Amino acid sequence: MIKVFKTDVQYAEKAKHIICNLLQKYPFLSINFDLEDEDKILRIEGIFFKAADIIHCLKEQGHYCVDLPIDLE
Repeated sequence: MIKVFKTDVQYAEKAKHIICNLLQKYPFLSINFDLEDEDKILRIEGIFFKAADIIHCLKEQGHYCVDLPIDLE
């Protein structure tokens, strides 16, 4: 499963910190940010996670995070 989120994360150091925090809770996920994108995209790939949990984790750290639908067509 791949999920894409729109965030308000602006800086690479903060993105690294968020990734480390998420990997502590979900070590089996592949996580990266695209801070060059206007939506400051967070991409997460893995088998067993809930979008709501990811959103909650970012909000706990003071960040905006919204699950974006993916249209593969």
